[in-house]
Parts: sequence; C-alpha cells; structure tokens
Amino acid sequence: MNRLAGVTSPYLLQHADNPVDWWPWSPEAFEEARRRDVPVLLSVGYASCHWCHVMAHESFEDDATAAYMNEHFVSVKVDREERPDVDAVYMEAVQAATGHGGWPMTVFLTADGEPFYFGTYFPPEARHGSPSFRQVLEGVAAAWKDRRDEVAEVAGRIVADLAGRSLVHGGDGVPGESEVAQALLGLTREYDEQHGGFGGAPKFPPSMAVEFLLRHYARTGSEGALQMAADTCAAMARGGIYDQLGGGFARYSVDREWIVPHFEKMLYDNALLCRVYAHLWRATGSDEARRIALETADFMVRELRTAEGGFASALDADSEDADGRHVEGAYYVWTPAQLREVLGEDDAAFAAAYYGVTEDGTFEEGASVLRLPGDAGPVDADRVADVRARLLAAREQRPRPGRDDKVVAAWNGLAVAALAETGAYFDRPDLVERATEAADLLVRVHLGEVARLTRTSKDGRAGDNAGVLEDYGDVAEGFLALAAVTGEGAWLEFAGFLLDIVLEQFTGEGGQLYDTAHDAEQLIRRPQDPTDSATPSGWTAAAGALLSYAAYTGSEPHRTAAEGALGVVKALGPRVPRFVGWGLAVAEALLDGPREVAVAGPVGGELHRTALLGRAPGAVVAAGEGPGAGAEFPLLVDRPLVGGQPTAYVCRHFVCSAPTTDAGELAAALAGPAGG
Repeated sequence: MNRLAGVTSPYLLQHADNPVDWWPWSPEAFEEARRRDVPVLLSVGYASCHWCHVMAHESFEDDATAAYMNEHFVSVKVDREERPDVDAVYMEAVQAATGHGGWPMTVFLTADGEPFYFGTYFPPEARHGSPSFRQVLEGVAAAWKDRRDEVAEVAGRIVADLAGRSLVHGGDGVPGESEVAQALLGLTREYDEQHGGFGGAPKFPPSMAVEFLLRHYARTGSEGALQMAADTCAAMARGGIYDQLGGGFARYSVDREWIVPHFEKMLYDNALLCRVYAHLWRATGSDEARRIALETADFMVRELRTAEGGFASALDADSEDADGRHVEGAYYVWTPAQLREVLGEDDAAFAAAYYGVTEDGTFEEGASVLRLPGDAGPVDADRVADVRARLLAAREQRPRPGRDDKVVAAWNGLAVAALAETGAYFDRPDLVERATEAADLLVRVHLGEVARLTRTSKDGRAGDNAGVLEDYGDVAEGFLALAAVTGEGAWLEFAGFLLDIVLEQFTGEGGQLYDTAHDAEQLIRRPQDPTDSATPSGWTAAAGALLSYAAYTGSEPHRTAAEGALGVVKALGPRVPRFVGWGLAVAEALLDGPREVAVAGPVGGELHRTALLGRAPGAVVAAGEGPGAGAEFPLLVDRPLVGGQPTAYVCRHFVCSAPTTDAGELAAALAGPAGG
C-alpha cells in the first residue's frame, strides 16, 4: 500500500501512484521494518531534480522492481526540502563513505535508523562500473539475511564515526581584519579571471561570496573585490545561466563559461541573486545590474508566486519538446529554424547573432541556449526589445516546466528581503507589496497558532515538519529588511520573536548553533553545518539576523550570540571562503559596526531612501515620525527633528555623529569607512 496520497510535498505526491509501497518518514515506518525484520530503503530527492525523475521512471514505476522492494524492504520517501535535517544527517554519511553525494540519495538503514549501505542514482542496468539498482537491492537483501552481524557492525561503526565528528569553532573571538584578508586572498586565488566566478565546471552562482565582496569594497574601498563581484555578475547576466527572455537564473552552469545551465530554477537562487544585483547597482549604478535585479524580481512574482501570496520552491528542468518527449531544457532552447519560424529570415538572423544561436547548437540536438556573446556589434535596442517580446510570446505556447508549489519558510524569507529592497531601491511599491504579502503568509500559516515556525506549506495549509535553523534565520532576515523598508515595527517584533527561539532552542555551548531545535525529533546525529552552499547555512543566517536585531534594539544577548556564532567564520573563512560567503558578509557588518541609521521623518521620504541606499555593510535603518515612532523602533527613541525638518542620526558602537537634515551629508556618512 502506497501511503503518499494526501501529503503536502509535491515531490512525494509525484510518487503517490508508484507500485512501490512508499511510506513517508515516520516512526510507524521504522516500527514496520522492525516488525517484518527487514531493512529500510530510504530514498531522498526533491520535485525539480532531473535524475530523481529518471530513477523514478526507470525503477520506481517498474512493477517487477517495485515488487522486489515491497517484499524485502520498507521503503521510505523523503523530500529533502521538507526534511533538511534527515537529508543532512544521511548525506553526511553518504559523503563520508563514498567521497561524494547528490540526489537522488539512496540509503539502506536498520530499523533503528542506522545506515549501512549508500548510493545516489542507480541505473536499471549495470553501466560505467555502477551496479544496477536491482543488483544493489539483491545484494543488500542477501547481506541482511545471511550476514546480519556484519551489517550491524558496519552500521554501528558509521554511527560512531558520525557522532565523533567535532566542529572546529576557531576558539574565542570573532573574525577580524586578518581572517577577512585571508578569505579575500583565497577567493582571489580561486577566481576565474577569464569567465568570472570561482572554480571550474560545474559552476554555481556565488551569490553569498559576491555579497561579501561588495561589503568588503564598501568598508575598505578594495577595487579588486568590487571588480571580482562586478565581472562575475556581468558574466552570469550575459550567459545561458540567465534566462534572456523571461528573466531569472537557472541552478548552475554545467560549463565554466556560464553557457549551458542545468535548467531548473530555484526560488532561493533567484532571491539571493536579485538582492546581489540590487546591491551591485547600489555600489556602482550599473544599468545592467538594475535590469537584472528587476527582471529577476518580476520573474519570481510572475512565475513562482502562489495564490496565497507566498513563493513556490522551483520550476522543473524538464518539459515536453515538440515530439512530446519529456526532456531537460526543452522550454528554453532554440534552433535557427525555430527562430525563423517565429521571426522570419531577417530578424531570425539578427536574433541568432545577438543571442548566440548557431547551426551546430550550444546544447543538445542542434539547439542553443540563449545568451549574449557580445560579438554582434552595436545593436538597435528597439529591435532587440521587439525580437525578445516575440520570442517570449512564442515560448509561452510551449509546454511549461512543472512547478513545485511547496512554500519553504527559509526561501520565502530570502524572497521577502530581496523584493522589499529591490522595490525600495527602484521605486516599485508593487514589489514591496508582494514582499509584505509573503511575510503575512509566513506569520499566518507558518507561525500560526503554535508560535513555532513550520518548515513548509502548500495551498495555504501548513505541513507537518518543524522549521529548522535556516528557517528562523532567513525569515528573521526577511522581516528585518521589510521593517527597514516599510517603517512598520511589527516586522522587527516578529523577527525578535523568532530570534528568541533561536537563543532558546538552537544554541549550544561556546556560541555553536544546531540545525534542529533542542526538542526536535532525535536522529542518529543532531545536524550542525555552518557552511554556506546553495543558501546561507542556518548558522550564518541566524548570525546575521541576530547581529542586525541587536543593532536595532541594543539587545546585548543577541549581539553576544551573533559574535559567538561568528567564531566558526574565524576558523573557516581563511580556509574555505567560497563555502562561508554569507558568514564573511556578516563578519564585514560586524567589523563596520554595523551602523545604525535612525530617520526621524516620513517613510519613503528623501532621507529614508538615502539611508536605504547607503552602502555601509549590514547597516540597519529605522524610519518614522510622530510620538509613536519610538514605540515601534527603539532606534527612534529621543530622536527629535532638527529645525522642524526630517533628521537622520548615524550611530555605531554607542557613539553617534551629529544629526543631519541634508541627504547629501547622510549619503556621505554611509559611503566611507566607519569612524570611532
């Protein structure tokens, strides 16, 4: 009996009609394995994962394979986006045992949840040195039946190894100038001067490292840091990783030149990159950065916004091509013939040159990913706009990629921050409204009556899984950004509520943080990962939000917790800067103060806008007028108008500069190195 009908996860629902007797992750599944005396087969993936779909079609939809699984295993299906804690614990075991990981992840467990055999994607027939999935199933079943002592020994050894892993905190103290300089040097060594970004293929958008570089430039004036950030953003914006017609970024580039993406589009990538390009515009005034920030924001609203006002998790990489085949990238790629069909000969030739569409193709079967190779010479902007609009209209007629409608709290927090700031910078109140609506959904549905964050929701219904540290950190970050933009102190209050839970439920000794709450379900190991990967880790997200909240309120416990959490950045920043980019960005804010800007004056007025556009790393902004403003924002207490005019106060470490009523003076105060 397949038990996945009625769950909230779109990924699990994709498997609800499989002949496999799937269970969701639950105590009952492990009790059933103990009752039947069989192993648990744990399969972990997510809705927009290409190879998850492939393995499902090849194996989980196959009646013979399913029958064997049902006879010899209790099969448990997990959406890694709903249960990042389960995914993290077993992925750590997979990587330790095999040296690599990925999804789909396939792990065989005892009824106590102890892993003893691992893998990722297994093909239906043996190939390239990899056994077939059926061979793996038969081998594990035989070992369970005939060599149980060996299985128990392996499982016990793996669990002991995981339990014995300790985290290096870097001792007492926070990252200082030395650690930040070493991190910058490390990034410089890994920087791809020819194509932008860091490392080789596959190449992922380094949004958090770019945030660090922009903040470092703002604090120190380092032109080298700004150049790496700007050139990387330009290369991505002109590459195939960016959707040149509809806006928005794909998950990563399979090559180092940013030409061919892995086509799935994730909410978190687009939220992080939207904010990056908005901040790049703030630093440089780049027209291209402004365009990409706005197009990415519009993409999120148009393609990912749900009926309830939140944002869906992802768009699939795969869709149907003209022959009805379900293939990767079909929605996005073009051949010269397809261009001619839509545009006619002359405009097709123009579009092919402008977008890099060749007869041989840059992708598969003669198709090309649209990009801006820049070798078409001077172009007619009106003609580009016309061609783009016609191609986009034609693309709208193609079968669309599937959408994962699951609303993830953490990723919606990132989207709230990006849309609020982008809307404020570019005078787009509609984007601020969309951010506010998503924040409302997080309060109404994800906090609800239990006063603890729920990880996911779908169709306005909260899921069953508790929020993890990244949910609390990223949602608090979004609320703080919304408070700065809207002048509504309720968002500061909600952020404080979430961060108090971080202090109570996620904090251990010596400033260390855990990914799950003290009262969460106990797994074989309590997950704890401070490294930033596709998103800020819960650890660094919480550190950043704690630091900002302390700057808003003067709360010493929150400041102390932020500094304690940043000890891990002191240790990891010089060694692996690419994988602690957000932590380094938070360290820059700490080194700068962060600065506190109180604007006694109208929300949306000239001084408020000037404050929001200030480049000081991690600066917090409070704006409001009238006797009630101080009740909403502690920063506004005892901040009178000067000469009856709106007035700005800039403070750092309990020392304030002279108040100013002049927007130019305020901009200058937030542009240079911090004093004091």
